[in-house]
Amino acid sequence: MADATYQATAKWLSIVGIGEDGLGGIGAAARQAIGEAEFVFGGARHLELARPAITGEARVWPSPFDAAMLDVIALRGRNVCILASGDPFWHGAGATIARRMSSVEYTVYPAPSSFSLAAARLGWALQDVETVSLHGRAVERLRPILHDGARIIALTSDGDGPAEITGILTRAGFGTSRLHVLEAMGGAAEKVSTMVASEIGDRAFGPLNVVAIEVVAGEDSRPIAFGGLPDDLFEHDGQITKSDVRAMALAALQPCRGQLLWDIGAGSGSVAISWLLCHPSMRAIAIEGRADRAGRIRRNAKNLGTPDLTIIEGAAPAALEGLPVPDAIFVGGGGSEPGVMDAAIAALKPGGRLVANAVTLEMEAVLLDLHARQGGELVQVALARAEPIGSMMGWRPAMPVTRWTWVKPR
Repeated sequence: MADATYQATAKWLSIVGIGEDGLGGIGAAARQAIGEAEFVFGGARHLELARPAITGEARVWPSPFDAAMLDVIALRGRNVCILASGDPFWHGAGATIARRMSSVEYTVYPAPSSFSLAAARLGWALQDVETVSLHGRAVERLRPILHDGARIIALTSDGDGPAEITGILTRAGFGTSRLHVLEAMGGAAEKVSTMVASEIGDRAFGPLNVVAIEVVAGEDSRPIAFGGLPDDLFEHDGQITKSDVRAMALAALQPCRGQLLWDIGAGSGSVAISWLLCHPSMRAIAIEGRADRAGRIRRNAKNLGTPDLTIIEGAAPAALEGLPVPDAIFVGGGGSEPGVMDAAIAALKPGGRLVANAVTLEMEAVLLDLHARQGGELVQVALARAEPIGSMMGWRPAMPVTRWTWVKPR
């Protein structure tokens, strides 16, 4: 969080976005900010691009990068400049800086982002494009946004990025998608290569590249439908909240952007993964006592494009201690064990929602007692599916599910 106690009498920090075209691509005010700074921070590449304008002391970012910005903060009140790639506040250093300082302390001179440059080169309307940063992040984050006809611009980490993206596309049945690899945009070495994803092979690319994708679904493609994932997309051992019941549980949980879910007794992780797929800002923690199931959750999260799912291997209630306060809790397994429901109720944020499912008589008894003492909503879901009976069709009932939904008083 920015230091709100610091009262700046003047802006002491300049944040200058710079591209591969160096000083030629920035305005006079940004160049003046670089020239007047006593200290200029940046990566080695940025400092070399701006070298003709630097009159103060140039400082290369330490490795590993200091996200706390301690060296910059130590110079508070002096004339300091930070160099960043393109638009510092779009998947750039700006967000890191804003967490440590107040906006009254700095002036920003943004340059076009890599996304803007790529869209301009290809003639794509940026508002109609999915943009994703894979720089230092798992490439599986692409998986949820792969659907026929989509246009995606992905910022990569290095020259291996296009091949990694091709792997995701091919495995998901989108190998005939069209790829545009844009290298060193804005510089003298700029290059655009276009190919079908499945034909990329071991082709080498420069470390500064952006990949634009025109998604084409193959006959074997499996796009991810938000809120209604089929059960066969998950690896599981039978311990899974089935798709129909899962959809009703999500409706009862009422996910809102940025919220944190605890999935207690997560089994295959289907509820936590479905929660995360609602929006990129969602957060979830899956708590599972069995090591083999925790491993399945980890694989499911990676394969379905939610690699940021936090997995706690341990049994509730002990495994819940010290976890961040949740906005919502789903109890799918283990809720009848002593202390689990009490711990969940105690941990839930005021105004948060708790949804618990029961298929056993023991868990149903727990929910009946909680409903009598705490109130809330008690619903029983009974589903039947049409299946062959000899030469005809009949209804095959599934085990009924009792669901308790409760909102914690504020």
